[in-house]
Amino acid sequence: MEVIIRPGDTLSYFSSLFRLPLNLIVDSNPNINPDKLNAADKIQLPGYVTVPYTIKEGDNFWIIADAKKLTVDTLLLLNQKKEEDQLKVGETIFVPEKMVTPFITSKSPCDYKSLVKLINNFIRVYPFIAVNTIGSSVLGNPIQEIKIGKGAKKIHMNASFHANEWITTIVLMSLVNKYLLSLTNGALMKGIQAIQLYNEVELSIVPMVNPDGVDLVLNGPRSNLRDHVMEINEGSDDFIHWKANINGIDLNNQFPANWDICKKNKQKKAPAPRDFPGAAPLTEPEAVAMVDLAKNNLFDCVIAFHTQGEEFYWGYEGFEPLESENLAKEFERVSGYRAIRYVNSHAGYKDWFIQEFKRPGFTLELGKGINPLPLSQFPKILKCAEGIFLAALNH
Repeated sequence: MEVIIRPGDTLSYFSSLFRLPLNLIVDSNPNINPDKLNAADKIQLPGYVTVPYTIKEGDNFWIIADAKKLTVDTLLLLNQKKEEDQLKVGETIFVPEKMVTPFITSKSPCDYKSLVKLINNFIRVYPFIAVNTIGSSVLGNPIQEIKIGKGAKKIHMNASFHANEWITTIVLMSLVNKYLLSLTNGALMKGIQAIQLYNEVELSIVPMVNPDGVDLVLNGPRSNLRDHVMEINEGSDDFIHWKANINGIDLNNQFPANWDICKKNKQKKAPAPRDFPGAAPLTEPEAVAMVDLAKNNLFDCVIAFHTQGEEFYWGYEGFEPLESENLAKEFERVSGYRAIRYVNSHAGYKDWFIQEFKRPGFTLELGKGINPLPLSQFPKILKCAEGIFLAALNH
């Protein structure tokens, strides 16, 4: 919500007036000097939107403020050109409304276009976040990273490496939305102060690593790609079980962590809907973007959201630090998922991260069944995932 500064206004006053943490206001306005505000400058207040209100007979700012459970000065701030004692029936003023409900629901799948819309809504209402483009997909779709928080500890989470695991994007973005709401509403998340996590942790989120693949599964192929992907799909126009990127390469088999062993073990020797690791590691732009992201940020912990199995994997070839086992026990406790140290698998993102940085990395297998998991599983999956999400931020 944008407001115009008046003479004498301070960010501390806005913090009190709108019941917002001061640092969220400061971080929402990186180009403003908090100690030297200029009248008539515009600033952003997070967690609020403005809604129109039509004046009725007998209305004044005091009556409206009382009815809306607001202070009068919030109305005066948003309606500076209105004379407070000369409101006319039928004219429109603007009223601040605090966001208390999430943007995202589990009622429908989330394709790339829906994700972009959701991210833009986050930027509009929660301007203290940062959104960066870390690379592009094969088809040129920007792969976006959301950053939240200013803490020294760096945690990264990602979703939809695999196209038919698109439900992981909804889960991760729902957790982010709940976190943002908790920050601006002063709410607890399972007894934890969200603002404390914000001050201690820089959270990095890549909600859709494989946008081309997700769109293929949910929307079918573009007309100019139909023959290409049907050939990879053995002539079928049913893409519901497609895991790979649009080139038919499994992005979670693309990383230089014993990639040769992965290649040897895979039955697929050419582009396929799943399980083909490519002709070499890091041939695909999506995988390169994720490697560059980790190298540029030196995350303390990485968590990749996948489906299915109600379990998670936390070790790789003995490279995992002692801290990983403690985290695994906590994740197991809060989620009910089974912790598995080693599986006969290589070339995955968490494998490469653990090998490269010797820091905790996890692959979560959310839910149980046949991919893509139905949205009916969403509430249960979200509850389990929230425990892990908060444990990772709070460890």
